[in-house]
Amino acid sequence: MKVAVLTSLNQWFIPYSKILKDKVENCELFFDHKDIDESYDLVFILSYHKLIEKKYLDKHLHNIVVHASALPQGKGWAPMFWQVLEGKNNIPFTMFEATSNIDDGDIYMQKHLKLTGYELNKELRNKQALLIIEMCMDFLENYDKYKIPSPQKGKESFYNKRSPFNSELDINKTIKEQFNLLRIVDNEEFPAFFYVHGKKYILKIEKSEN
Repeated sequence: MKVAVLTSLNQWFIPYSKILKDKVENCELFFDHKDIDESYDLVFILSYHKLIEKKYLDKHLHNIVVHASALPQGKGWAPMFWQVLEGKNNIPFTMFEATSNIDDGDIYMQKHLKLTGYELNKELRNKQALLIIEMCMDFLENYDKYKIPSPQKGKESFYNKRSPFNSELDINKTIKEQFNLLRIVDNEEFPAFFYVHGKKYILKIEKSEN
């Protein structure tokens, strides 16, 4: 199959997109859907932050997205992090056919990522990416099993986009109560913070080697 991987520039998934590209024969990597001039049998659209118009999707046989929720529940932004914040340690991932609407395409497969409950941001991202790669390779290696998708069923729900203000800690709550928030903050891009008497303080977290 002629395969492409599409992801966004300047974000966390790029190193993993290169790993996937190297695993797949006859595969190209792109950072903008408008740059894909040729038709492909399959385009993996992974951690890509632009809505793709129908005329671009129609160029390819399959346009496949992997989303970290049990669609149609959990559409939208940062679904894995929202679920970690909710205290979940068994995160569903859905592979589906992209459409010009958000997260509403037919489903090829669903798998689950089991967490320990102690992973921090970088480890969460790594586990997320490795499962995405695993699902993509499974689809390619077992194409006849997955090639016909099924419609989404059930009631849909949406997660909002996370922004830096979502990393604010409540000084009146314990660390234990807010540990899941500390797990998902990014020490550089959106670190945890709190206010005391109107002054802002930054709190960074990392695992001890001991």
